[in-house]
Amino acid sequence: MAGATGSERSGTHGFVRPAFAAPHVAPDRLLAYAAVALLSLAAFLTLFLFRAQDDNRLTSWRWVLADADVFWITPVLAAGLFLAAALVRVPFARRRPAGVLFLCSFAVAAVSWGEPEVIVDASRYFTQAKHLELYGLAYFLREWGGQIAVWTDLPLIPLLYGLIFSLAGEDRIYIQVFTTLLFSASAVLTYLIGRTLWDEATGFCAGALLLGMPYLLTQVPLMLVDVPTMFFLLLAIFTTLKALERGGTGQLALASAAVALAFWSKYSAWIFLSVLPVVVLVRLKQGPRPVLLRALVLFVISMVLISATLLPMFDVVGKQLDFLRSYQLPGLARWEESSISTFLFQTHPFITAAALVSVYAAFKDRDARCAIVLWLPALVIVLGINRIRYILPVFPMLALMAAYGLREIQRAEIRKYIVLCIVASSLTLSVFGFRPFLQQTSAVNLQQAGEYLDTLDVPEVEVIALQQRHVVINPAVSVPLLDLHTAKRLIFHSDGLAPTAQDVKTSALRFTWEYTNPMYYAAGGRRVEAVVIIADDDSQSLPAGIEQRLVGYNLSRKFIASENVFGYQTIVRVYLAGH
Repeated sequence: MAGATGSERSGTHGFVRPAFAAPHVAPDRLLAYAAVALLSLAAFLTLFLFRAQDDNRLTSWRWVLADADVFWITPVLAAGLFLAAALVRVPFARRRPAGVLFLCSFAVAAVSWGEPEVIVDASRYFTQAKHLELYGLAYFLREWGGQIAVWTDLPLIPLLYGLIFSLAGEDRIYIQVFTTLLFSASAVLTYLIGRTLWDEATGFCAGALLLGMPYLLTQVPLMLVDVPTMFFLLLAIFTTLKALERGGTGQLALASAAVALAFWSKYSAWIFLSVLPVVVLVRLKQGPRPVLLRALVLFVISMVLISATLLPMFDVVGKQLDFLRSYQLPGLARWEESSISTFLFQTHPFITAAALVSVYAAFKDRDARCAIVLWLPALVIVLGINRIRYILPVFPMLALMAAYGLREIQRAEIRKYIVLCIVASSLTLSVFGFRPFLQQTSAVNLQQAGEYLDTLDVPEVEVIALQQRHVVINPAVSVPLLDLHTAKRLIFHSDGLAPTAQDVKTSALRFTWEYTNPMYYAAGGRRVEAVVIIADDDSQSLPAGIEQRLVGYNLSRKFIASENVFGYQTIVRVYLAGH
């Protein structure tokens, strides 16, 4: 970039190899630090004042932050910005930047492991994984789309979750460790892509910026497929870059396998894999003939791997694609969130600003390599994908854009301080805003009830899910979410549950009404000594038939936490048989 020295370009004075300077800070540098810190505080306070504009469906600032919060969160943020200034000259990533990124990102994400499963889609992935755990891999592959209801899911991630359950045990912590490892590996892959395209400093900056996206941090502990999809997409991009650069049987085979894994992670990844032809076009300047030959070999091997695994489930995939076209595509307009929410409130305005600068810088310098990282964010904008969970796998490309844009700032220490301020702001919002809010949602009742059930000396627990009165959702979806948090065998009957509204076919929760009650919830032969009632309100009355069944049972414990925001509520009461 204009005005940058050669040493700064190669990363010598950037994140990875910061120079040691005199203990005192020059007045102009101190002034720059103060300006960045004040802008960071101003950005937070401005977003707080306009928080009503945040229409995120999970962690909107209008729910997360109340008027009183600003008076104690602001000093915490200010302390974080001061600490960031002290860390600027610490050479913590001098020798092992990848290791530092991995450990820091893992530690940051692990803080949120106590977060409940707040997105009901987790019930699908848990149910699919449990089928593999109980009945084996052969059954899983044979019954995918048959006895195993799959909605619009692809099998790779549930398969991995099921293998984890089979090998380590059916405990949520193992899934959280796995997804956190994939998130940390994603930060490292982001660094490696940036280093491959430009230099170590840019790569490290991009990897660190993934920690500056508070919404992303909320998704890491959840049993969903978005974070694993992000990892497999990044793996496909990085291995393709290396395979086109170096060639070789091993590199091409690894890249082909990575492409196939990304293909089977999520349907949206099919669209995002369109970045790979862009990678080929950019790499052509290395030598058209070898690059095209390597690209052809990579394409052929990838297609062989994908086709071999696609043929056995071709009918299932075909039906899913037709359903995506008729249901999911029109639904995007109904479930969308604004770009203002996604790129200002749920990530960070500095990241968005730097990403916009990167577009200018790329055209100014005629840097064709930027096309690789610009492609996916541009594709999201052109296609109008305004749902943050759907574009989460693109966040590393946004981080790489921002890191490239920050290169326009000549002083490496100021660039580093900006990144640290972004991370400090994100962690403050995550730890003192998003995390407390999510931990007071009614989803925490299922988590705490599951833990309580594990303390009881009962072999089986019957679950009764009452009709939800305020949202078109099948309450049966609560049972797998409870099952995720307890080791007890659950018994459940879904008879009598039916939608009470006519708009279920266009609802984002339509999948819950196509829920198939798994065989493993069938009643056993023993007397049930514990009954769990899941209601939408603590005052919700019991139907006469259920009330009669509870004669002889005593209320043992209630879990009634509620954020009073979401329509879907899970208030839990546990009854034990009297003796």
